[in-house]
Amino acid sequence: MQLPAEDEVLLQKLREESRAVFLQRKSRELLDNEELQNLWFLLDKHQVPPVSGDEAMISYEAYLLVGERAGPKCKKFFTARVYAKLLHSDPYGRISIMQFFNYVMRKVWLHQTRIGLSLYDVAGQGYLRESDLENYILELIPTLPQLDGLEKSFYSFYVCTAVRKFFFFLDPLRTGKIKIQDILACSFLDDLLELRDEELSKESQESNWFSAPSALRVYGQYLNLDKDHNGMLSKEELSRYGTATLTPVFLDRVFQEYLTYDGEMDYKTYLDFVLALENRKEPAALQYIFKLLDMENLGHLNVFSLNYFFRAIQEQMKLHGQEQVSFQDVKDEIFDMVKPKDPYKITLQDLVNSCQGDTVTSILIDLNGFWTYENREVLVANDNDSSNAADLDDT
Repeated sequence: MQLPAEDEVLLQKLREESRAVFLQRKSRELLDNEELQNLWFLLDKHQVPPVSGDEAMISYEAYLLVGERAGPKCKKFFTARVYAKLLHSDPYGRISIMQFFNYVMRKVWLHQTRIGLSLYDVAGQGYLRESDLENYILELIPTLPQLDGLEKSFYSFYVCTAVRKFFFFLDPLRTGKIKIQDILACSFLDDLLELRDEELSKESQESNWFSAPSALRVYGQYLNLDKDHNGMLSKEELSRYGTATLTPVFLDRVFQEYLTYDGEMDYKTYLDFVLALENRKEPAALQYIFKLLDMENLGHLNVFSLNYFFRAIQEQMKLHGQEQVSFQDVKDEIFDMVKPKDPYKITLQDLVNSCQGDTVTSILIDLNGFWTYENREVLVANDNDSSNAADLDDT
């Protein structure tokens, strides 16, 4: 169906209204809390002994009976296919009531979330643009108890931090939009909605990109790097990132390749940089770094490009009075680790397939990363000594 043109205001309004009505109807088809409670009551009432471990079980006959009594909204959950999917190794051919109920809850949650996201899909094409997702997350903040302490003045930075993660990983071609289907399929929404839990542990908060402590950490680092307080980062300011051991050659490439304003980096571009360096095992992060290493845009790394970046590591080592390492040895180790299809070229796919992409990129761009790799055996031995000493203390 052809979309109304931008100047066809009435047709656009009509389309928006009809979509809103359609989504409301879809929303009414979902089970509400009372109906879910009723379903749990019926399942519990029809459990078939004996229990398996601590799990209450239900047979296929009882399952069909509950399906008949649970009402029309539940009908789609009570199929032979769903039962077979949840059937494991029970000797009586039953399934776990809890597993089935969790399956229903997950499906209801997915549909609710899909409808919620679709309300922000202004174009009605099944994807969200950056501004759509920003609106969705901004209106979600008051419903997440873990974000209660956030100052209103920080909301725009929080939204920017949260949205960047979705776009960095789900929009690798940088089209400016993400499919709603992809948002639902990845784990990011689970992480975001985990913030509804008032009892979330400190560890969970620290490892969750969307938590208040994590967002404040990333933004705080940005402010600390911004020595001249102009709201942007120069190359010199960014050189102090992390352990301040990223090579000048690598930083030059960041500023050549990614969006800057008068040669300085804004917060959004900084977030992409952080997401790439903090997730070096992920294909999207490797793609970001690979683009920087592939200076001539050949689609592969060769001996020349590896040497170019490693020479900067050697210069840093000389400055720190460290013993020089031969490029030939490092080059051979990199090719051994990656095992590329072509013995003279390393493609992005080779790096991803090797599962060594994080190590290889660290060797080439970060003196600290190279030092850690070079001293890995000593570090492992020290770790073992420490754990053995701890074991002796315990005995």
